[in-house]
Amino acid sequence: MLGLVVLAVVGASAWRGAVADDWRTASRAPTGLAPDPAVTREAVVQVYAARAWGWRSVLGVHTWIAVKPTDAPRYDVYEVIGWRTWHGRPALANSDRPADARWFGAMPWVLADLRGPGADAVIAQIRDAVARYPYAAAYRTWPGPNSNTFTAWVGREVPALHLDLPPTAIGKDFVPGADVVRAPSGTGYQVSVFGLLGIIAARDEGLEVNVLGLSFGLDPFDPALKLPGFGRLGAAPVPRRLDAI
Repeated sequence: MLGLVVLAVVGASAWRGAVADDWRTASRAPTGLAPDPAVTREAVVQVYAARAWGWRSVLGVHTWIAVKPTDAPRYDVYEVIGWRTWHGRPALANSDRPADARWFGAMPWVLADLRGPGADAVIAQIRDAVARYPYAAAYRTWPGPNSNTFTAWVGREVPALHLDLPPTAIGKDFVPGADVVRAPSGTGYQVSVFGLLGIIAARDEGLEVNVLGLSFGLDPFDPALKLPGFGRLGAAPVPRRLDAI
């Protein structure tokens, strides 16, 4: 097990981009991945991931959800931020920050992208799921609940997202006990014991094994090997559009 962790750390270090030394000066600039709400009339749903800040970036990512209903002038961004709890605030945040902003220097990528007819209905489902998230006031880096626990929760509650979270989304497998639940993509199921041990078998995720919060897997449909730290090695899944579902 120690050897696997060392391998993961070395691999992740090779993948890391430059990160600012000070979170106060790290870039939070938009990246152009989100349609401009000033000129985009259609409804948009996007889910993002970016390498986490600081030491967490070695193995993990931060994920968030952005929604813009039809004709809305801005995005609503839903995410869990651990340091909010230091000041007695809920970990779950709703803001109008740029949907596609860098996460303290780290470049995000898109995990899900739904637009046009039907997206407003998905937005309503997302907002309902956000309102019911059971750990809104709690945060724990490992094994969860954390930012990825939140995004996975919404994915399970809104199968239209087909949310295939990367193996670096540590916390996505957290459940409060030993249970069989829907996979985050909604296309299969998983068994999890407190997010520390489990297995996923699903059409979108393929086969994943979770050991102490680290995910190892194989996706036979978008051929790729999944490793902690490295993420996906192989084909990247194409974010689904509503007109392709």
